[in-house]
Formats: sequence, structure tokens, C-alpha cells
Amino acid sequence: MGSPNSRVDKLREKMAAESVDGFLVTSTTNWRYISGFTGDAGCLLLTGKSSGIFTDSRYTEQAEDEAEGFSVVMTTLDADEVQIAVKREGLKRLAFEKDQVTYSAWEKLKERFEGVELVPTSGWVEDLRLVKTAEEVSHIRKAQDIADDAFALLTNSVHIGSREIDLALEFEFTMRRMGSDGLAFPIIAVAGERSSLPHGTPSDRKLEAGDFITFDFGARYHGYCSDETRTFVMGRLDAKHEEVYNVVLEAQLAGLEAVRPGVRGMDVDAAGRQVIEKAGYGQYFGHGIGHGVGLNVHEGPRAARKSEDVLRPGMIVTVEPGIYIPGFGGCRIEDIVLVTETGHEILSQSPKDLRVLDRL
Repeated sequence: MGSPNSRVDKLREKMAAESVDGFLVTSTTNWRYISGFTGDAGCLLLTGKSSGIFTDSRYTEQAEDEAEGFSVVMTTLDADEVQIAVKREGLKRLAFEKDQVTYSAWEKLKERFEGVELVPTSGWVEDLRLVKTAEEVSHIRKAQDIADDAFALLTNSVHIGSREIDLALEFEFTMRRMGSDGLAFPIIAVAGERSSLPHGTPSDRKLEAGDFITFDFGARYHGYCSDETRTFVMGRLDAKHEEVYNVVLEAQLAGLEAVRPGVRGMDVDAAGRQVIEKAGYGQYFGHGIGHGVGLNVHEGPRAARKSEDVLRPGMIVTVEPGIYIPGFGGCRIEDIVLVTETGHEILSQSPKDLRVLDRL
């Protein structure tokens, strides 16, 4: 996870700048990033002098092993150890992650910390996560290598008559067998007219000659995600398939070319989108061209029409234009890309040439 202390130091600088004396972290992903603790129950409390993980008996031993430099406090049903700690340390202004709090949770916060000023915050940890450390890049690179290797094997199983759901399940098993922690997200495997669904769920539909078949997939390694999409044509290539595929590929290459330090997300989006619009398919490309990838498969920065996010070295983003025509099908091509000091490095290595699979 890198050095948690450097992340704590940066958050304490933020706390001082915002004049708060405590920061309550309730996002599982964010407390993992800060402390290394991978459990899914509890919270993290950071003050000017202390840093603690509060979790129940299922996770205390795990937290003590994973969260180096953090005290671990076991929570129980009988006492609110977080409330006790806040009172003991005399905290007056307590920051919390407003994007993680439901209305009912907000009511409980007010009740638990009566007399303490609650300060809503957004993006404190997420902003730190935008630029990846060398270790984080290594984990994402490994996750992508696993996904690419598994995909190379999967293509041998794709044939006319295959069911979408069977291919997705085989893909998941193969990635796990190759060392993936699990899926970065549920695998998308959609064929024929269903390939016009950008996030379609695999069904029992069988692949037929003349289908587009789109796979969107990602592995996890040490919690970090990869993300990639490839599209094939089954059995018979017609002029429409070839035209749509080539437009998407041209748009994807244009988007990739735009990825470099100092470029805004909207400029990467525009580079690919104008290719699709010029070809007359603009109405069939509705989503942004990319997003950041890390502990979450969708995180900052964004590459979309209105994104002011500026790319910096160490950021990892996707470039994934698509054309989705209801009743006909869809095509998407996606790579995961590391922003470097001078440009970019494409981490996904599966071939992108138009491939026609005619196995029976």
C-alpha cells in the first residue's frame, strides 16, 4: 500500500488548513488507502496526534496485522468507542465524508457527537488517490497482465453457439486461477443486438454468425483494478460491422494520442468523440470516453464532455469510445493508460485489430 504515514501527514495538513481537529473516515476504500486495513466494517478516526481503526471482533486481529502505525480499538454493541474517543481527545470540529453518509447515518452522527461541530467534506482522500505511487502502478499493471493473459485463453473458447453467461463464468475462473483477487467489476459479455447495451449483463443468449461480441473485463491484484474492452465479430463480417468497428478504433486511437500531462479530460473526450461524430454516429456514443482506475474501477480523473480534470504524471485512465445502435449491436474498444512525464504508456496489451471468429 505504500507508506500510510505519508498519507496521514497529508490529511493532517488538510485538517489544519480547514481548522478541524478530527477526521472520521467511513469509506472502506478510503480507510484501506490510508491505513492498509482491508476489512469492510468499522471506521477510521484521525486526529492531530492519533490515528485509530475502530472495528468489531471479526476484524481486530486482521486490522492489527494490516494497519501498521494505527491503534486498533474493538467496537461492541454496549459502548460507542468512537464517541468515547472523540470526547476523550476533546475534539471540537470533526470532519466527515459527506458523500458516504445517508440521511439516517447523518441523524446518528448528530446524536453520537452532540456538542461537536460536524464539518462535511468531499474528496479529501479521493484527491490523494488521483496520482498513483510506483507500488500502486505495479499492482494495476499486474492486474492488467492477468486480465490480458486470461483473455488470450478465453478467445479459444469463443465459438458460434457459446452462451454469453458461460463465457463470462469461464473468464472469471481463469482470471482467479491466474492470481486475481477477484473481479474488478462483473464481466460484461454481450452479443448480437445485446451488444448495444454498454453495461449489459451476460445472458443465456447464444452467439450467432453475424454477431458483434463485446467483452468488458478487469482483474484485481492487491485490491487494485484493471479495465479493458475488446469486440469481435462472429462468423460473418458485413460492411456495417467493419465500418462501425473501424470508426470506433480510429476514435480510440485519437483519444489515446491526446493523453499526456496538462491535457484536460474534456480534451481527451473531444479527440475521440469528434471522430465518431464526423462519421455520423454521434448519437450512438452517449458516455464519457474514460475514467480513472485504482482501488475502484471508476474513480477520478474523469474524461468526459465537461470534465475540467487535468491529467498529471502517475494518473491512470481508460480510453473507451463506443458506438451502440439499438437493434443492430454495439462496439467498444478500451485500453487502460498510465500518464507519464512525457506522454502515456498503454498498459493493456490484447490485440485491437478487427477479428472475425468463425469457430463452430
